[in-house]
Amino acid sequence: MDRLSSTAQPYLLSLLRFITGLLLFQFGVAKLFKFPHVEIFAEVTPFSLWGVAGMFELVLGGMLMLGLFTRIVAFILSGEMAFAYFIEHAPVSFFPLLSDGTLAILFCFVCLYLAAAGGGPLGLEALRKRRP
Repeated sequence: MDRLSSTAQPYLLSLLRFITGLLLFQFGVAKLFKFPHVEIFAEVTPFSLWGVAGMFELVLGGMLMLGLFTRIVAFILSGEMAFAYFIEHAPVSFFPLLSDGTLAILFCFVCLYLAAAGGGPLGLEALRKRRP
């Protein structure tokens, strides 16, 4: 089992990076393009706080999916999610479950991990490093 996990680990890191980027990307699309329609994002304007967050999620989530500048992108997204938690969720309740802050915390720490670990072997960054 150890041999399998050591072989699979880098690829699972790439999968984690891709899925995290995809999920953040969908939030950006919903906030900026209203697709799919999400009631709490219905009134978001591009230069509001939520609109700027949507731009970060759309652009940087896309870069995370592609594995482009993973460490810096993930670090910025980690900060965005920490900011989102303390501005939007923490004032509602100390308990993340009651303030709907669970996702923000999870995204924050997954992105922080990706900032430290990198993007794995499947991505544009890794492809660029392999070329002579």
